[in-house]
Amino acid sequence: MELLPGQRAMDMGCGTGLALPALRTEVGPKGAVLGVDLTPAMLTAAAYEGRASLAQLLLADACRLPLPTGSLDGIFSAGLIDHVPDSAAALREWARLTAPGGVLLLFHRSGRAERAARHGRPLDPDDLLAEENLRPALNATGWDLLCHEDAAHHFLARAVRVD
Repeated sequence: MELLPGQRAMDMGCGTGLALPALRTEVGPKGAVLGVDLTPAMLTAAAYEGRASLAQLLLADACRLPLPTGSLDGIFSAGLIDHVPDSAAALREWARLTAPGGVLLLFHRSGRAERAARHGRPLDPDDLLAEENLRPALNATGWDLLCHEDAAHHFLARAVRVD
């Protein structure tokens, strides 16, 4: 994510907290890391795996987070944005939380084509993660898309929070 020591990062939809060690490494011991999930069992699993020592774990909705405006420098989210009921509301909320110049990293372990094939369906032209859909969705919610990679074995979109 290219965060600096002392900055504040969040894993939105952290699940069992697999990304929390990497976020902690980026921001260092003086930085803040927050793992957020809507499912209590996921946060319990993250704590069981010892990841609560790396981050504060918070039970919350991706569209209504109890955090102050501009309180984060970066948000990482793996495989969540296309599962929230209102992706525009989630992106707006994440922009609210992120200081200007902060980063949003959307990630998935497989590309869109691989996921579609695995589910026995063609690529959906309305898929939010298609660049032609994601760029305007991000622009409308306070983000500027800098990088869009829809490769065979991963998906990555990097955006920066605009003023």
